[in-house]
Amino acid sequence: MQPATIDEVRRRTVQGVGVSFLGYAVYALSDASVRALHGALPPFELVFFGSLLGLLAVPFVRGKGDRWRDLVRCRDRRMWSLRAGAAAAGAVCSVVAFTELPMAEAFALLFLLPGFVTILSVIFLKEPVGWRRWSAVVVGFIGVLIVLRPGFHVLRLGHVAALCGGFAGAVTVVLLRHLGNSEKRTSLYGAGLIGPLVAGLVLSLPHFVLPTAHDLIFILSYGLMGAAGNVLMMVTGRMAPASIVAPTQYSQMLWGIGLGYGVFGDRLDGVMILGAIVIIGAGLFTFAREKVRQPRVTAEHPPVHPQ
Repeated sequence: MQPATIDEVRRRTVQGVGVSFLGYAVYALSDASVRALHGALPPFELVFFGSLLGLLAVPFVRGKGDRWRDLVRCRDRRMWSLRAGAAAAGAVCSVVAFTELPMAEAFALLFLLPGFVTILSVIFLKEPVGWRRWSAVVVGFIGVLIVLRPGFHVLRLGHVAALCGGFAGAVTVVLLRHLGNSEKRTSLYGAGLIGPLVAGLVLSLPHFVLPTAHDLIFILSYGLMGAAGNVLMMVTGRMAPASIVAPTQYSQMLWGIGLGYGVFGDRLDGVMILGAIVIIGAGLFTFAREKVRQPRVTAEHPPVHPQ
């Protein structure tokens, strides 16, 4: 088999970027489904249903030779369990954030994830970080202060949930970097699926709410769109380097603004938009420095989405 030519590699990369934009649009529709429910279901219950539907994506994301049991088989059980717990926390926090906040505001706070990744990478992976990336972290947190406006803006549970969701996502990134070369793809995906599935089921039982036919429409949209997004991002990963594709996740902000304004009647003021721009700029700069620092290493930043 002849190696791919430069033109073929470029073409696949461009196609991969296009697929990633589609994937993030699908993720945004999944998140909009959460908002459309208006809190009709407890967050844990919605996470359970979403993760259950997420099982439909398993046949498409399994590695060659992997089996269904590989979803829960791993070499490092402790780290796998931590990844499952982080995924569960991130899923619940994302549901709360998109239930309580305008979509663009929720995305803006969740997008602090790259800054959290930098901090955790220094602490746990002992990665060297220069002043440029530290500056991006500081700027990102300044953006959060602009969005939250402490003392001038009513802080809600959704704000805390969005920040915690971004942190949980960062924990996932660091664990993926730690486990990526030692665990099967199916095992890594399984941790991110089984954790929310089990936690959602157990924690929803005491206050389970029987969904109505109307609720089921958006439950299916939430779970199926999330599963479809996972498949599209897996396809993207096979076509283009993650370091090139990763910044496209910020297109979710545009979808958040569009869906929030056009469907839910969200209103964003200039200060909120400024804060979002500062956070996104800091995140994009972090991605750029990742590419310079590790030109041959895949920078795994998962999408801002419950699954």
